[in-house]
Amino acid sequence: MRVVIAGGGIGGLATALSLHSAGITDVVVLEAAKEIRPLGVGINLLPHAVRELTELGLAPRLSDIGVPTGELAYFNHRGQLIWSEPRGIAAGYKWPQYSVHRGRLQMLLLDAVRERLGPDTVRTGHRVTDVVTENGKVIARVGDSSVGPCDLLIGADGIHSAVRKGFYPSEPAPLWNGLVLWRGTTRARPYRGGRSMIMAGTDVQKFVAYPISDPDDTGEVEVNWVAERPLDRQAMSRGDWNRRVSPDDFLHWFDTWTFDWLDVPDLIRRASVVYEYPMVDRDPLPRWTHGPVTLLGDAAHPMYPIGSNGASQAILDARVLASALARHDDPVAACEEYEAERRPATAKVTLSNRQRGPELVIKLAYERAPEGFDDVEDILPLSEREEIAARYKRLAGFDPEMLNNRPSYDVAASTK
Repeated sequence: MRVVIAGGGIGGLATALSLHSAGITDVVVLEAAKEIRPLGVGINLLPHAVRELTELGLAPRLSDIGVPTGELAYFNHRGQLIWSEPRGIAAGYKWPQYSVHRGRLQMLLLDAVRERLGPDTVRTGHRVTDVVTENGKVIARVGDSSVGPCDLLIGADGIHSAVRKGFYPSEPAPLWNGLVLWRGTTRARPYRGGRSMIMAGTDVQKFVAYPISDPDDTGEVEVNWVAERPLDRQAMSRGDWNRRVSPDDFLHWFDTWTFDWLDVPDLIRRASVVYEYPMVDRDPLPRWTHGPVTLLGDAAHPMYPIGSNGASQAILDARVLASALARHDDPVAACEEYEAERRPATAKVTLSNRQRGPELVIKLAYERAPEGFDDVEDILPLSEREEIAARYKRLAGFDPEMLNNRPSYDVAASTK
């Protein structure tokens, strides 16, 4: 079976590795960028994604670049604790949760693809502009040339997917909810033990921070942070993570957020670089698979970066699709099985993220006590906080008991 993957991001590279693990080695990855470089800022890999990367044999490499997250904690805009919970191994999972630099993760996956499938597997400077199906085979158009024919083309080409656009030409631009994220990294002293992911804020304004490196010789770590609030102008570059801005553009909205455990304005002010990104997604699609062509990752289900699920869901897509392809002679039947499992699941996550997902506790705490509280139990009982957290884990596929006991997507393991 010959497979072409449009897109060399995390989803596309994880798919190539998953196919290789499933015994499908005639794979080509077409990446639009002329060179793949370690760009971007931090992301989180939840235990369900770490499980899949572990089963692909990448656990030691992932441990080298990631910080195992030990705690997730929510605070109000005054720095008062609303809810905290252990994460990863400390929460009873068999696999850790990692905070990593997105670019370093992409390079890790790229190196593994080149080692396992060959140095020419990933072809840079190849932007897929269209796909053509003829007699059950697929040809990818790349500018004035083409790649193919192949038995299956996987559109993993991001939120502005040309493959998706070919099937849904009238779909509007990514949908913006009026909020903007400013993202950056800053060298700083560790806080709350050094392995905590924190979210602080109100119903409309939020700050997220987590370390993505171990301490250096001075004791400082690289802290990834995200500042979020509505924008009083039209958002620029919907779906572009790499638009640079000055911290002065938004620092004034956070200049009083100095807590006894974290100095928010200092982190913003000292960032090495800051990116502006409108919070956008797309409506769930009625169909991903069109003959021997299917969608994956952000091309299939772009979602708000809430609940740390974007990259994790793309990795799950890759594993489910590869498992189905290894068990079916017909790639179309395999894609339909993959879609039947993954499309409803990711649609639920996308729609839940529009309602704040697990971050709902911040919104409720502010609505019920906008000036702060003496005891969070008086405004948001523990049982309600626990149910919000547990509900999202179940919906997104990383409830501890469910994940620990779920059969592997590895073909060899699933057929024993």
